[in-house]
Amino acid sequence: MPIESADMCINSTNPYMIFTEIRPIEGFDEEHDPCWSLATLLDIIPYPTLGKHADETWSCTSWVEKVSPYFVEGCDSPISACHEMILKLHEYKLL
Repeated sequence: MPIESADMCINSTNPYMIFTEIRPIEGFDEEHDPCWSLATLLDIIPYPTLGKHADETWSCTSWVEKVSPYFVEGCDSPISACHEMILKLHEYKLL
């Protein structure tokens, strides 16, 4: 994904500080790696739907062509589901 779309950062010197602050793109440096919030990931996916299932896994559906959905499932978090969907849509050149 384009680094310009990142809306948050991770402190790379302390990986336990996941979302340290929202920074403008020019604020990223060797100690602050860009990352994306769930809201931003959902904005990237065309017509997204997230679902949590009884087995605690997540799925994401995208109705890119409004006819047949693209679907990923078995993910361990909503972020992972969105990430997998973005990879799939990118692979099919739909983003």
